[in-house]
Amino acid sequence: LSPEIASNISMPIPPVAERTNTAALGDVLYTHYVYFFQIAGLVLLVAMIGAIVLTLRHKPNIKRQNISQQVARTPETAVEVVKVKPGQGI
Repeated sequence: LSPEIASNISMPIPPVAERTNTAALGDVLYTHYVYFFQIAGLVLLVAMIGAIVLTLRHKPNIKRQNISQQVARTPETAVEVVKVKPGQGI
């Protein structure tokens, strides 16, 4: 007999009425396949960080938000009144 069969005999399956499918799946996932579960989480973390790094490149000539300029703004600098002569565009 293989060792896997012996371990299954030593850990019998609980009756269906006592254990839900979700709990049984959690038991199997977090006991027998815990390393695979952690590796899958690590792969997803690396993929997420890679996607963020690839999309956040700073390109020249693009307007960006400057928080310090927004906070330091006064009512005098908030609005600029421009007098346009009749018949002349901006």
